[in-house]
Amino acid sequence: MKKAVLPLLLLCLSQGINAQEAKTEKKEQDYNKWTLELGAGINTAANPMTEGYDISGYNLFNGNFGARYMFNTKFGLKLAASYDRLTNNNDTPDFETHVLGASLQGVVNIGRILEFQTWTNRLNILGHAGVGVGFFKNDEAFEHNDHIGSFLVGLTGQFKISERVSLFGDFTMTNSFSQQRTWDGGEYDPAVRQGFDSTLYAASVGISVALGKHAQHADWYVEDNATELDDLEKRVGDLETMMNDSDKDGVPDYLDAEPNTIAGVAVDSKGRTIDKNGNGVPDELESYMEQNNNSLRNGINADLADLINGGYINVYFDTNKDQPTVSSVSGINFLIKYLKENPSKSADVVGYADEVGSPEYNKDLSSRRATNVKQILVDAGIEASRLNILGNGEDNSVNKTSPYARQTVRRVTFTIK
Repeated sequence: MKKAVLPLLLLCLSQGINAQEAKTEKKEQDYNKWTLELGAGINTAANPMTEGYDISGYNLFNGNFGARYMFNTKFGLKLAASYDRLTNNNDTPDFETHVLGASLQGVVNIGRILEFQTWTNRLNILGHAGVGVGFFKNDEAFEHNDHIGSFLVGLTGQFKISERVSLFGDFTMTNSFSQQRTWDGGEYDPAVRQGFDSTLYAASVGISVALGKHAQHADWYVEDNATELDDLEKRVGDLETMMNDSDKDGVPDYLDAEPNTIAGVAVDSKGRTIDKNGNGVPDELESYMEQNNNSLRNGINADLADLINGGYINVYFDTNKDQPTVSSVSGINFLIKYLKENPSKSADVVGYADEVGSPEYNKDLSSRRATNVKQILVDAGIEASRLNILGNGEDNSVNKTSPYARQTVRRVTFTIK
């Protein structure tokens, strides 16, 4: 059994790696990652302002455009451009300032992190933050552009119309860390600058369009954990089947060179009965028989008949083959020896097939398998008249999706009569 541990561990490891690679590939392919966003709205600003000037509480207008790429369902990057028009409050001197900016921002899919999908499939929230550059100008107040650097942070609410199109509402706060003039165009006194004391607020609504060939976008995609659980259960089931020990000799079938040895008989590390003299009878059983009288020998023959009728001695076949595997033929030596020692006995030779293929084809295949095994017995000296062929067709007692389980039912069994 120690020799079975290392191959089993390697198999589990390889299956785990393959499953992880398949899982990663699935995540990368099952949803779209690109989005184009276009919005418009209102804005206002706070400080700096020239004394006596004031900005309108809301200005028309703000316009913004963005291209967003999601690395996965939770994180992404957005490249955005914006335009803002700022005007005076009605009770203060007139001014009109135009602000243009570009930014690179990280995006967090808050809705997926908080698992919004457990209660809605229409609403979502994105958070975004980053840095930007830009300039603003006021043609009446100063001749050249005032270049600014800024830090941005905002929230975007989403409402899904379809898998491709969503409406959004966004609020973004832009803090400038490099600004030489006030929003109305006046001189900004260096003595009163405090770094991030220049703020621009923008609220907008718009539309986002997902690009790509897949049905869903990363914003809304939810991984199907049920499929992963089904795959895991199947892998566990296959491992359990691999560890089956049909002949109960302590060696799993997938490592067993003779998966039909008599129960209780000593075997080597590959599951083969120990037969040093090569006469087809296990040394352990042969020694026991030689140490007892004929009546006891008759009792052993009866026990051997029970073992044969109980399905412990079988001949196995590869898929769609009617000639038995070499490793399993030696098992019928027990039947040959029994029939030679009991000339009044006969036997049914019963063939089976797995469920792959049509029932009609499998019926014929099982009969051909029984016929070929009968011929082996005849060639070994058993009269053909003592052997009755039965083609029982499909054996549906195992899970037909498991290749290891199907191996155990592609067989010929025997019934002593």
